Amino acid sequence: MKIREISSDEITLAVRKLFMDCNYYIGDDIMQALKKARDFEESQLAKDVLTQIIDNDELAKKEQIPMCQDTGMAVLFVEYGDRVVVDGDGFEAAVQEGVRRAYTDGYLRKSVVRDPVFDRVNTKDNTPAVIHTKIVHGDTIHIIAGGKGFGSENMSSIKMLSPSAGVEGVKAFVLDAVTYAGPNPCPPIVVGVGIGGTFERAAQLAKKATFRSINVRHPDSRYAKLEKDLLDDINKMNIGPAGLGGKTTALAVNIETTSTHIAGMPVAVNICCHACRHGEVII
Repeated sequence: MKIREISSDEITLAVRKLFMDCNYYIGDDIMQALKKARDFEESQLAKDVLTQIIDNDELAKKEQIPMCQDTGMAVLFVEYGDRVVVDGDGFEAAVQEGVRRAYTDGYLRKSVVRDPVFDRVNTKDNTPAVIHTKIVHGDTIHIIAGGKGFGSENMSSIKMLSPSAGVEGVKAFVLDAVTYAGPNPCPPIVVGVGIGGTFERAAQLAKKATFRSINVRHPDSRYAKLEKDLLDDINKMNIGPAGLGGKTTALAVNIETTSTHIAGMPVAVNICCHACRHGEVII
C-alpha cells in the first residue's frame, strides 16, 4: 500500500463541519428515543418536558443554531492510518484549526480556559481540543467527534474495583454514580461505562461509549444484558426528564470493555445529557 498524502486543509474543513453539525443536529437515534420515551411516560409533566426537548432539537435543526447553550469541550477519537501523511502544519494543527473555525464561524459558545487552577482565562476559540489517537493499518483517517458539555461531564466517576466485586460490584458503582448525579446532568441521559484497562483507559472507554449510537448494543451478549439491566434499574429511580420525575431517567447505557490486569477491574462512568452530540467522518 502506497503512502497517501492528505491536505491539512481537508482535515480542517472536515473538523469544522463536524463540530458545527453536531451542535445543530441531534442524531436520529436520540430523537427517536426521545419520542418513544414521551409516548411511554405516564406523567404529563414528564411528557411536557420531553416535548420541549424535542421541539428545541427540531428548532435547532431548522434554524441551524446550537441545541444547547453549552456547546461543549471538543473531544475527538481518531483512528489514524499508518499509510497517511498530512501536509502543511500536520494533523493536530489542522484539527485545532478546524475546532477554532467551527466555534468562531458557527457562533458556538467558547468555554475552554487555558489553565485549570491559577489562570482561568478563556482561550476565546474553544481550543485546545482533546484528541485521542490510535494508529491503525490503512490509508484513511477516521474521526469520531463531539462537544462534551460539563453539566454532565462533572458527574463522571471512576473506581478501581477488586476483581472479587464481580458484576454486582460494577452494577452497584454505576447505579451509585447515577444516583449521585441526580438531575444535574440534564436527564434523560446516556450513561457511558468503561470497564478494564488501566485508570485512564477506563475513563477513555466510558467517554467513547457516550459517542456510540444508542441503538448499538455491546457485541458480547453478557455485556449487552448488563446494559439492559442497568438501564431498567436507572429508569426505576424516578429522577425523570429534567429531574422532575418519570420513567425516563436514561435513554441508554452503553458499555465499552477491554483487557485488564489480573489484580484489578477499573470501572468508569461518563454521563452525557440528552443533547448527546457527536458525528464522524472518514477522510
